[in-house]
Amino acid sequence: MRHYDAPLSSHRADGPVGGKWLTRGSDGRLTLFALNADGLLRWTETRPGGPEWVGPELFPVPPGLSHLSIAQGADGYLHFLAYRVRKHGDGRRSVDLMYTMQYQSSRPLNDWRALANPHKETDDRHPRLGRPVGAVDNAGILHVFARNAGRGLHLRHEDKDGKWKAWQDLRGSALHDGVTVGVTSRGRIGVLAPSDKPVHHWQQKSQGGSFERLTDVHITMVPGTGTALETSDDQLTFYVGDAYSPGLLAVRPDGSIVPIGGVPGGGAVSALRTLVDGQDCTVLVHRGLNDNPVFGAFITNAEEWGVQWAEVSRPCLGDPTVALDAYGRIVLAVIDPEGMPQVTRQVSPDGLQLGQWQRI
Repeated sequence: MRHYDAPLSSHRADGPVGGKWLTRGSDGRLTLFALNADGLLRWTETRPGGPEWVGPELFPVPPGLSHLSIAQGADGYLHFLAYRVRKHGDGRRSVDLMYTMQYQSSRPLNDWRALANPHKETDDRHPRLGRPVGAVDNAGILHVFARNAGRGLHLRHEDKDGKWKAWQDLRGSALHDGVTVGVTSRGRIGVLAPSDKPVHHWQQKSQGGSFERLTDVHITMVPGTGTALETSDDQLTFYVGDAYSPGLLAVRPDGSIVPIGGVPGGGAVSALRTLVDGQDCTVLVHRGLNDNPVFGAFITNAEEWGVQWAEVSRPCLGDPTVALDAYGRIVLAVIDPEGMPQVTRQVSPDGLQLGQWQRI
């Protein structure tokens, strides 16, 4: 896919890409992605650990594209998914799920390709397909999930040779868009799907294996608020917003639910694990009610011991995100109200103090 340095008029972002919009490549460099009316914007560290960045580079996207999100595999490859509406002369609308990849930091994106739709184009269910979300297992195979017109869940994935297999119906009922997916270190994918009914939960039995429907989770998950993180060997914890809870909830692998506080403003949570003062800690960030990032940390798998929350005075467009740089430092990124990305890094591994903000 062609790209070029963004002209001055295209420097400003309307907000971040969905999913993992601050990523670390196999070469250790961080890359940040955002969107505006002209397409996809990309900034990349010039060297691992920064602090200098290059960008923005602008990548045009096909007409009608929206709800773009990123999934990253263990190999560092980035998989971009999006939702495209096509309008026909007779007034009909068609929906495609679209896909492209970035193999290495600073490399061009592949051309966008359609993943088709589990409903035939002549079927009136075709335009009612939901937004895609993806997860990549340890074999590098992308799995794409989307709510279908009947409000169940459909799955499509590649085979080991990179050819796309047919859509599979995982069933489910009364589902919403905003499905949350995660991958364990052994390559097993877990899915948590918001519903009018209790939240639906699926988990692969093994990497590349079938998906097992687990016991429903009795919360009212706010669509699009969740993230998944491996918090013990081969086990995922989901951190989500709940419509009837003032703060976030941790949904543990056994289905138990732990309130963890925070002041969620309805957007997605970003999460990572790292050592702080020699202890295995989980770090969460979400956008609060006043649009500032809210930063939390706690001992991994010990949410009930309490989460230390702090508001970061830096208003943002869309959801903030966190990642670890090449030196293992926590990096917090936002898109500021003027549409420019800003980052701050952890000062020392002996604490959670963040340094000065850098506009890039």
